[in-house]
Amino acid sequence: MSGYQLAENVSLAGRNTFRVAARAAMMADVSRADALAELFEFAMLREGPVLVLGEGSNLLFAGDFPGVAICLTMAGVRIVQDDGDTALVRADAGMNWNDLVGWTLARGLCGLENMALIPGTVGAAPIQNIGAYGVEVGEFIETVEAFQRDTGQIKRIAAADCAFAYRDSVFKRESERWVVTAIELRLPRRRELRLDYAGVKEELAAMGVDTPRAVHVAEAISRIRTRKLPNPAVLGNAGSFFKNPLVAAATADALKAAHPALPVFPAGEGQRKLSAGWLIEAAGWKGFREGDAGVAPQHALVLVNHGQATGAQLLDLARRIAASVQERFGVALEPEPRIIGARFDGGA
Repeated sequence: MSGYQLAENVSLAGRNTFRVAARAAMMADVSRADALAELFEFAMLREGPVLVLGEGSNLLFAGDFPGVAICLTMAGVRIVQDDGDTALVRADAGMNWNDLVGWTLARGLCGLENMALIPGTVGAAPIQNIGAYGVEVGEFIETVEAFQRDTGQIKRIAAADCAFAYRDSVFKRESERWVVTAIELRLPRRRELRLDYAGVKEELAAMGVDTPRAVHVAEAISRIRTRKLPNPAVLGNAGSFFKNPLVAAATADALKAAHPALPVFPAGEGQRKLSAGWLIEAAGWKGFREGDAGVAPQHALVLVNHGQATGAQLLDLARRIAASVQERFGVALEPEPRIIGARFDGGA
């Protein structure tokens, strides 16, 4: 058994949540991490572009992909260690992220509840250092297992060497070098719940929960996300399209003085995080539509494909949004999804 299957000229329309039409010159579905060494012996992988594709929930195809798209299908999960207070959970890259959240909560483990219903796979989680409602996955990752393309070996990388930052990691910055195959998370059985992010306490109250547990927080956040964000199965999208911008504290103070309703969050020494959604909505883009490319009516941070929009049309819209926010507020927006086939170059 080779552990992989190859196919040529494969449609990617069903492999990205924007549901834009695009094709890959070659697709490799990989069912075993140890098959990657043999796969990368092929000249087309050594010499041409390679894209590791999960559920395509953090990608925008602005054109066809001329190289090999790799889809990791292994999706196992197990507890490696358990000392009663914490457990070390190992999950394969192909597992659905929300399925992992539910799996850990069902075993009495805390930590991932604020990240319930984030789309995508486990393998994408450390690359993007995914996060939501005040929590990031990098807080819990102990080890990332990844195939190192230049050596042909699978390496175990400690969290301290992953360079986790806001929606960033060494795996994102060195995407040509690594293929994430699994992660190991250290999760506690008891921890103080983080409930101070917008709407969480109110949702728990609406659910009639007075003494919340982690499973209640996951349910509350799932309900909020379901209301705020369009379902990609119904309306093509990749969730939040722009990162919340980080600015100097003085810049944030000046913007807050000029726009008192602007949400501002602490973000480390001398920095503040602004709400990209608020900036975009204030610039008049919420609910905008041009052809089939548009902005979700319920959330200004989400670009949507109403049917037949191309990736190039969605990218053009994103650039125009960023340029208008830059012009009005002096704040540059960066896209959160990875853009394939073009550069963003917007807003600056």
